[in-house]
Amino acid sequence: MSLLVSQECIACDACREECPTEAIDENDPIYSIDPDRCTECVGYSDEPGCVSVCPVDAIVPDPHNAESPEELQQKYQALQDEN
Repeated sequence: MSLLVSQECIACDACREECPTEAIDENDPIYSIDPDRCTECVGYSDEPGCVSVCPVDAIVPDPHNAESPEELQQKYQALQDEN
C-alpha cells in the first residue's frame, strides 16, 4: 500500500529529503505522495523512511492504494529499470 500525507502535515520538508523514489511533492498547504512512485521504501530499507522522520506522524497508509509486498517490489524494480 502506498502512503499518504494527512492534514497533520506541517510542511517541514523532512519526508521529501528522505524519499529515495522522489515520490513526495510539496503542495499547499501539505505535501503529497505519488502512489505510482511510492514503494514504502521496499528495495531501499526495512521501513518507510518518510514515516520515521516525520515529526508529527502525518504519513499514514493510503487505504485507496493497497498493494502487497510483491506489488511494491515490482514497482521498485520498474522504477530501477527507468534509470
